[in-house]
Amino acid sequence: AAMRAHPASAGVQQYACQTLGIIANGADAQAEARRQAAVDALPLVVAAMRAHPADADVQQQACTALCNIANGAGAQAEARKQAAVSALPLVVAAMRAHPASAGVQQWGQYALRRLE
Repeated sequence: AAMRAHPASAGVQQYACQTLGIIANGADAQAEARRQAAVDALPLVVAAMRAHPADADVQQQACTALCNIANGAGAQAEARKQAAVSALPLVVAAMRAHPASAGVQQWGQYALRRLE
């Protein structure tokens, strides 16, 4: 709800993406269910990347969220990956816009590999 209510706030977008990345992270038995629940937020992550291309923190956390949501194996993971693949050009753009940001470069590479 916060991402929809405050699209112009880089801080809200950054922390919301960070939270999604944390929720979708993990290898425990509940991680797959958390990732599946987070897939509905993918359009909001993409919107955050589009709205704040100059903010390295937003871009890093968005890449992290994309990477973690698309993680996993099996049919559900493949469906999440396909849902997130539209963000690939935004990941590349973030990496180009923030060459000095180690976080954007690291998580951008992870996202690119996860979504290929």
